[in-house]
Amino acid sequence: MALLIGRFVNKIDAKGRISVPKAFRDSLSVQNSDFAGVYAFPHFKAAAIELCGESFMQQLTDRIDNLDMFSDARDDLTSILLESAHPLPFDPEGRITLPKELISHAHLDKEALIVGRSKSFLIWEPTLYKEHRALAFERARTTGATLKLRTPQEVAP
Repeated sequence: MALLIGRFVNKIDAKGRISVPKAFRDSLSVQNSDFAGVYAFPHFKAAAIELCGESFMQQLTDRIDNLDMFSDARDDLTSILLESAHPLPFDPEGRITLPKELISHAHLDKEALIVGRSKSFLIWEPTLYKEHRALAFERARTTGATLKLRTPQEVAP
């Protein structure tokens, strides 16, 4: 599975259409079985839109299904991720049409920054992303964030 990484600036047209980078479309076409497109939902920690392929959306759904029935966490995540999700098919030019509610949530206008996040990607208003990224860098420096690399045995399913 290819990774969704990097940053791309793309225009949003008057109809709310934005082109998904070809590298992302190619990666998602390998991941998806029947659906040629992405699932989009509001990122609940920031004014951004999160998008993913069908296989990752299924993983999210499976994780939510593992939560206790009627728990606040399950209800909240169901509302945020599933009830607010939109399946967005690719058009022949590789564009998707963003719903108005998601455009509003992310404060998007005519330009957007697409940011890869491994199995998903985010669409940001460029200035808001710049502020978010600066805060993330500062938090990482302040907390001394590190990564422990897993051994091959830990990675195996």
